[in-house]
Amino acid sequence: MEHYFSEKPGSPLSLKKIRVAARGKDIEMYSASGIFSKDRLDKGTKALLELARVKEGSKVLDLGCGNGAVGILIALSCPKSVVLMSDINSRAVMLAEKNIKLHNLEARAKAVQSDAFSKIKGAFDLILLNPPQTAGKEICFRLIEESSAHLNSRGTFQMVARHNKGGRSLQDKATEVFGNCQAVGRKSGFTVYLSEKSVDSK
Repeated sequence: MEHYFSEKPGSPLSLKKIRVAARGKDIEMYSASGIFSKDRLDKGTKALLELARVKEGSKVLDLGCGNGAVGILIALSCPKSVVLMSDINSRAVMLAEKNIKLHNLEARAKAVQSDAFSKIKGAFDLILLNPPQTAGKEICFRLIEESSAHLNSRGTFQMVARHNKGGRSLQDKATEVFGNCQAVGRKSGFTVYLSEKSVDSK
């Protein structure tokens, strides 16, 4: 059975444009079949975008980017920041690349196909994640664990989930990995959680 976290979607490509509004922006973006929330910006991702704490000038990773909505809107709203978008889904990465070009962000944004962090080098000031809970808790926990090694000291890992539908266990896992995890806001039934990497963490 094909899922949006399939590496190579087998469904026919049906390319289209959708409107995406968050962080004070209302833009067009390419979307297509075979990716997560292909018809609109889902409520969880919108909550993450609206509530994320992003310092201008940050190096940002949009982990599991889909068509790149988070990365594109962060780049547009924080013009001094640089953004890397990654996804295991080859079609999602293709769309993210098209959206980077659509919004003339080639100088500050790029997309890469990667199974978790397998193709991602370096460290970031901020990692943003809407966990693929449909893929299972094991994959979500792996993404949280591996994020720690790819954050700069005092960098933050921020994720979104419904607290009573898996979010509590994800918060517990982030607390285990980072030593801290706080709920920084709630919107449309979703909670955004933030963990900070301490100076002493490896």
